Amino acid sequence: MGIAQDTGTGSSLVLAGGVLIGALCLVLIAGFLMLRQRRAELDRREQRLTAELQRLHQHEDELAARAAEAERVRDELAARSTESRLLLERTAGLTSAQARDEIVRAAEAEARREAALTVREIERQAVTEGEGRAREIIASAVQRLAAEHTADTVVTTLRLPSEDMKGRVIGREGRNIRAFEAVTGVNLIVDDTPGLVQLSCFDPVRRESARLTLESLLADGRIHPARIEEAHERSRSEVERLCVRAGEDALLTVGIGTAGEMAPELVRTLGTLRYRTSYGQNVLGHLVESAHLAGMMAAELGVDPEPVRRAALLHDIGKALSHEVAGSHALIGAEFARRHGESAEVVHAIAAHHGEVEAKTVEAVLTQAADACSAGRPGARKESVEAYVRRLERLEEIALGHDGVTKVYAMQAGREVRVMVQPEAVDDLRAQEIAREVARQVREELTYPGQIRITVVRESRATEVAR
Repeated sequence: MGIAQDTGTGSSLVLAGGVLIGALCLVLIAGFLMLRQRRAELDRREQRLTAELQRLHQHEDELAARAAEAERVRDELAARSTESRLLLERTAGLTSAQARDEIVRAAEAEARREAALTVREIERQAVTEGEGRAREIIASAVQRLAAEHTADTVVTTLRLPSEDMKGRVIGREGRNIRAFEAVTGVNLIVDDTPGLVQLSCFDPVRRESARLTLESLLADGRIHPARIEEAHERSRSEVERLCVRAGEDALLTVGIGTAGEMAPELVRTLGTLRYRTSYGQNVLGHLVESAHLAGMMAAELGVDPEPVRRAALLHDIGKALSHEVAGSHALIGAEFARRHGESAEVVHAIAAHHGEVEAKTVEAVLTQAADACSAGRPGARKESVEAYVRRLERLEEIALGHDGVTKVYAMQAGREVRVMVQPEAVDDLRAQEIAREVARQVREELTYPGQIRITVVRESRATEVAR
């Protein structure tokens, strides 16, 4: 029995040893398979690295060949450059030093041009800032003033009490109408219009006297040559009184003192301007408006407004005398004011308000500005359609007469001209010159109220099409 137990134990040990040996064999086999797989993977990587190394060697050979070719081309270009330089020297008759001097001179000219552009930009900034301040002062003055404006024509219409009165006005065989025209110097128009007659005369003072004369005759009912002369004398005296009253009212309205502080002849002459118009604008109203504007601008600048208002109120007084004395109304008015005791600064401002005399005082400059503001205000003046169209056409013709100009547009009722130029033919400096030349021609050739702004537009465009 003991022998049997030993035999069973030995069999178990043998069986366990066999299992262990089998497991070890399986492990060895699995390890061997993994090593083979890893070895195959390493072989594949080695093949790829070898191929990549071959490509790198090939690329290195290509780069070396290209470097050699580039070196050869560089040597060839250097030789050709030397030949070209020698050929240019022989052709132009210049050595390298002389050519260098030419380049230096060209660089100096370009530097001067850049400096000129810089100076122009600085000047432009200064002008812009000054214009901004001036615009602010003018806008403030204009916005504070609300004036009444009227426009007269060369014809005055008068309504008759009855249609029968036309016969009395004409008289037997036209005797009354001939006497009326001879005494008053005004044309009396009696047509088929019911109940109306017209008085026509380019002198508004004579026309006003004739109107008062005819109204007096119609109210009295007795119309004959003797009565016409009597009525006309009374009307002339009445117009004279109205002129003096208008001058005194203008002085009080502007606030520059009483009539006693100005020569009576100046006051009377100033009052006659209530019957005169310029481009449809009442001259006396224009003077009062200019005086208000000038005074407000002077106050904004800290200048004594009294002489400025006085100069602005009298600056167009020569228009009341221009038919009697030859010459510009500015110079005539200045001489007239000087003879009647006005100060030197007022006389100078009157003479310089249209630029015929250079403005040398603040009073003269403010008078010019106030005159331009009043005359250039929209609706202040009017002109015939034909004259307006002719002026616009001439504006465009003047601008189109310059080289490089392609299109011209007159805008804002002829107050601004836009000039389009070719950017490749006209540079910035030439554009500035064109603007100055056009402005000079407009000043010399055309007559216009206010001012005209010339704007030259130079625009470069680059256009491509994506397909």
